[in-house]
Amino acid sequence: MTTITVALGDRSYPVIVENGLLARAGDHLAPLSRGRTMAIVTDENVLPHLATLQAALHDAGVASEAIVLPPGEGTKSWAMLETLTDRLLALGIERGDHVVALGGGVIGDLVGFACAILKRGCGFVQVPTTLLAQVDSSVGGKTAINTRAGKNLIGAFHQPALVLVDPTTLDTLPPRQVRAGYAEVVKYGLIDDPDFFAWCEANAPALIAGDPQARNHAIAQSIAAKARIVGEDEYETKGRRALLNLGHTFGHALEAEAGFSDRLLHGEGVAAGMALAYAFSAEQGICPPEDAARVRTHLAEVRLPDGLAAANSRQSGGELVAHMMHDKKMNAGTLPFLLARGIGRTYVDKQVDLATVAAFLDRQPR
Repeated sequence: MTTITVALGDRSYPVIVENGLLARAGDHLAPLSRGRTMAIVTDENVLPHLATLQAALHDAGVASEAIVLPPGEGTKSWAMLETLTDRLLALGIERGDHVVALGGGVIGDLVGFACAILKRGCGFVQVPTTLLAQVDSSVGGKTAINTRAGKNLIGAFHQPALVLVDPTTLDTLPPRQVRAGYAEVVKYGLIDDPDFFAWCEANAPALIAGDPQARNHAIAQSIAAKARIVGEDEYETKGRRALLNLGHTFGHALEAEAGFSDRLLHGEGVAAGMALAYAFSAEQGICPPEDAARVRTHLAEVRLPDGLAAANSRQSGGELVAHMMHDKKMNAGTLPFLLARGIGRTYVDKQVDLATVAAFLDRQPR
């Protein structure tokens, strides 16, 4: 068992990583139940894990009620937020209760936001079941839903009380979902840890294939990196946490083009976005071209999109930039970009000209 603390003063919380943890989750959740029925929110793809979690709670003497939502990015919507809050209120959720989010990033984001606003804030616990959620979205307290204007534009910072990560839940994940989650793993190497990027280059095939040692190392390393950054800059006001958005500005535009659907998974958009960020940095003379090529080669080798063509993008540079204009990082009409001076040397650039970005995108292979 590995325990990583997200250090936020009196709102600090542990992230526990252990194989088989889901079947023993009742031991960790019972103290938060207050002797009351715990609500578990999940989706239809996670029903086998729901049965395991409910059995674990039962064994610990905790009753539970499940709310099962449709799977997919479309669930992060106003309509589903209303449905979920109505059902939680019908269950009599109190401010001192903790709702359990069991699933991937969609469930975690939606449940976290619902708990941030329900009765002006109640507790919740993240039990992520996808690689992407385990290494990224379950940690840090960013919660949100999508709108027609863009991704994650309506949300709140609301930290969980606890995160329980059982890497064995990934055994049931489709290979495409594992690869999409891996994009958020390799991101930590590209941000500020070139040694970890080199580890990823050597170990990604084993990790994606489900090798327990490689998988657990990558999960723990990623969580520790995110916990450190979140602890330094919880609300993304100092610039440090913004580094976690590497690939997301380009990636979210590609996801918007795909209608926030399974045509392009979030991790796939991030992968293409990271390749584009490095390619743009190289074109601007900021990053060595060989480093940008190294990023693109690695993503292609693990069958992740390495640019616009692989992401099936057909829109013009101007159209993609128009999507970026809704980015929540916009500040006084300027959009900060995450660029790179090399592998593991990402930085925030607030002086990027969007017309230059559009022209760069128009030159990319389709």
